[in-house]
Amino acid sequence: MNDTHPTLLVPELMRVLMDHEGLGWTRAWELVTETCNFTNHTILPEALERWPVAMMEKLLPRHMQIIYDINWRFLQQMRGRYGDDWDRISRMSIIEETPDADKYVRMAYLAVIAARTVNGVAAIHSNILRDDTFAPFHELFPGKFQNKTNGVTPRRWLAFCNEPLRELLTDTLGSDAWIKDLDRLKVLREHARDPALQKRWQEVKALAKDKALSTIERLSGVALPNREAMLDVQVKRIHEYKRQLLNVLGIVHRYDTIRKLPRAERGGVVPRVCVIGGKAAPGYEMAKRIIKLVSAVAEKVNNDPEVGDLLKVAFVPDYNVSVAEAIIPGTELSEHISTAGTEASGTGNMKFAMNGALIIGTMDGANIEIAEEIGEDNIFIFGARASEVAGLRAARAEFQPDPRFLHTLDLIRSGTFGWEDYFVPLLDSITYSDYYLVANDFGPYIEAQERVDRVYQKPEEWTAMSINSTAGSGFFSSDRTILEYAKDIWGVEPTPVPNQRDDFDD
Repeated sequence: MNDTHPTLLVPELMRVLMDHEGLGWTRAWELVTETCNFTNHTILPEALERWPVAMMEKLLPRHMQIIYDINWRFLQQMRGRYGDDWDRISRMSIIEETPDADKYVRMAYLAVIAARTVNGVAAIHSNILRDDTFAPFHELFPGKFQNKTNGVTPRRWLAFCNEPLRELLTDTLGSDAWIKDLDRLKVLREHARDPALQKRWQEVKALAKDKALSTIERLSGVALPNREAMLDVQVKRIHEYKRQLLNVLGIVHRYDTIRKLPRAERGGVVPRVCVIGGKAAPGYEMAKRIIKLVSAVAEKVNNDPEVGDLLKVAFVPDYNVSVAEAIIPGTELSEHISTAGTEASGTGNMKFAMNGALIIGTMDGANIEIAEEIGEDNIFIFGARASEVAGLRAARAEFQPDPRFLHTLDLIRSGTFGWEDYFVPLLDSITYSDYYLVANDFGPYIEAQERVDRVYQKPEEWTAMSINSTAGSGFFSSDRTILEYAKDIWGVEPTPVPNQRDDFDD
């Protein structure tokens, strides 16, 4: 079961086995629990899914009947273990009853109870599942829980979408065997500071960057004449926890800083093209306000002659994998800045790192393992750690925001970018509760961006970091991930593919 969406598989398989195949409950449940496995992809409450019982009883009465039966048998087992500790037992029940007497099916709990194995998709995510989200179930079924860090296919996300880099890697490594064995890229570390490789690397990156900028121009309508500007990209689903808002506040701060600089000092500014792209869920109002803020900032910045080509901002609409294939290879700085402990894994970070982009990010999701694989000196890490988040939220009333943060919010509230009334709910969300700690991480984020600027002004150092980023991406091949699933969860072994020519000759 790939996340909670297909959890209906459990009662459906029980229904088929009992109603169509004539099996009794005990044997049917044995087969279900030997067959089903559950991969969780998020810890966000809304994604764990609670389905209204009233809806289920109306649309799928037999399935709901089976769910009730599964839950009753499970609760009887828990009573045998915990006695009459009904508070504890009710917290583990598949059926949730609210104070308003509404009932919901906790689909994630159904998946955990029925699954033979439960896994997260990055080390930190799997730890959170064990220690927090599903802690009572981990105590009950410790052997069920595993980690399987995500991966991406190097065939599509490097060999296909970045042909010039593919050719360079093949020339440098002596063969294209790396395409099926990505760990071979580790050899690049030995040559990361080789002037000849760095020269070719920079040439390949420039080709990809020009293609990416042309794509962004076409999709956003923003002219990007300065091909030497750093290409800074954050492309992903728009969500408060992914903190596109932190990014755009950083852009506003950069814009304000440039405008305040005497003209004589602007020559030291690293030009940037800041790109944000993604889609918002239809009913997600705050995400749509974030998109509007990005667009309003872009409109102001891109038409300000005081700033010129030192800063350009573009929003890429209708972001999809085809667009990603054009943008990812040319990106120089990739932003993965979610609040620590909220991003299950992410795979965009892997794709960008594989193509030599440098990551600015929090210690969240797969960023942690990327830092381990490529070396923390090749990634720009900032912000609160997951272990600190709860304490920072609890101490919100005493928190004193960075003055730069307050000034940035004042620029938006005062109408510098227009639409000030429309942005009030957005700004209020980070002024008062600030659940995703945008204010807390703003100062460290700005300081990390300043480190980025300093390194970018040293092409040899930047290029070495880029090469090391690609060199350390072998662990993030989906080949490794699939082998782990096959070995530890599915219980299957690779089958050699017959030589088709020999079969034809026979």
